[in-house]
Amino acid sequence: MLIETLYNGVEIHREEKIIYARFLKPHSVLSTCRVAGGLRTDLEYVYNHQSCEPAGHCHRLPPMAYRDPAGYRRSICEQHHLPAERCATLGTAANMHNACIAVHSFRELTVAAVCTGGVEGNAGRVGDPASVVEIEDGFEKLPPATLVPGPGTINTLLFISRPLIPGALTRCIMTATEAKTAALQELAVNSRYSDGLATGTGTDQIAVAAMEDNGPPLTSAGKHAKLGELIGLAVHEAITGTLARQNNLTPAGQCSAKIHLERFGLTRASMQETVCRHLEPDQAELLRANFNAIERDPVTVAAVAALAHLQDKMAWGVLPATCWSEVMGSFAAQIACAVSGKYDRLESYRRALAPTRPDAGAKALIELACRSLALGFNDKWRQLAAQQSAACACVAETLAEEQTITQ
Repeated sequence: MLIETLYNGVEIHREEKIIYARFLKPHSVLSTCRVAGGLRTDLEYVYNHQSCEPAGHCHRLPPMAYRDPAGYRRSICEQHHLPAERCATLGTAANMHNACIAVHSFRELTVAAVCTGGVEGNAGRVGDPASVVEIEDGFEKLPPATLVPGPGTINTLLFISRPLIPGALTRCIMTATEAKTAALQELAVNSRYSDGLATGTGTDQIAVAAMEDNGPPLTSAGKHAKLGELIGLAVHEAITGTLARQNNLTPAGQCSAKIHLERFGLTRASMQETVCRHLEPDQAELLRANFNAIERDPVTVAAVAALAHLQDKMAWGVLPATCWSEVMGSFAAQIACAVSGKYDRLESYRRALAPTRPDAGAKALIELACRSLALGFNDKWRQLAAQQSAACACVAETLAEEQTITQ
């Protein structure tokens, strides 16, 4: 099914588990594809194929996809009546119905991005520990296999209505990658392999196609050039759009204290348990019943996000670890204020929360954040509990007086 025609040079089709681009005019293509990858000028199609479901499979791709990529391409092309030798293949587990197309233009220049994406199981930060090393016979697993890569890939098809010199075509990939990373950081996507924010997934792929014509080729795709701006806008829009569809990942949905802390080793259950450890049983029960409202309160999320960001600053060396106690204690007090609503108690919260020794580790951060949530929650309901206790005492006293008069 034809879903869109771009600048009279490319048709975008979708059929079942495949989205393919058919070039109406010659294009230069630069891609990360294992077959027909690199710089090519003889391709008629590039496509993005859903090879399996995003969960429940032993492999994200069929064995043929990585053992015999050329055979895998032939198999897909035969199913969809495409000329295999003129096609480049991107593979994923993402649903093709969740693809997002974004088009941005300036004068005669048009840039279009067609993206699919999923990040729930495979988001990572560049430099995270690798799980395999490539050897002569394939890939060797590296110990320790503490985290097996899960499903998740961001695939980008990028189309440009003007010819580019090879260097500019290569620069397109750099600019598109920056746009992808910006989208992930704005969504606060956590790495699944470290306590950092994700910059992509371990299996991301991209293909950039620039239409050939008789005009002079563009020479720059960086951020100062209009082409770079259009690439950034289109890729950012398409990736945020597809992640919203595939993973229900939206800015509003990321308004969560738990989400901002989970990359440091926290889960919903462990967060509740740790906070409740600092509360009396009746208050702990009340917190569990209202946990979702508390951890998604925007003011509380803002304070927790600030604490997590400061932990990053410590890890990156922007702030010295020797300042951990003062800095983190002060900002943890903001969390307690956000929960209790009593900002006049900021200084007393700070004194209560400031650690007695510097500890810049993730466990210390989690403990501090949960203590601050408990401190604020305890203070929020202490006055109400006192009022309820006084009211009960008053009622009891009145009943006693009435009983005496009756007698």
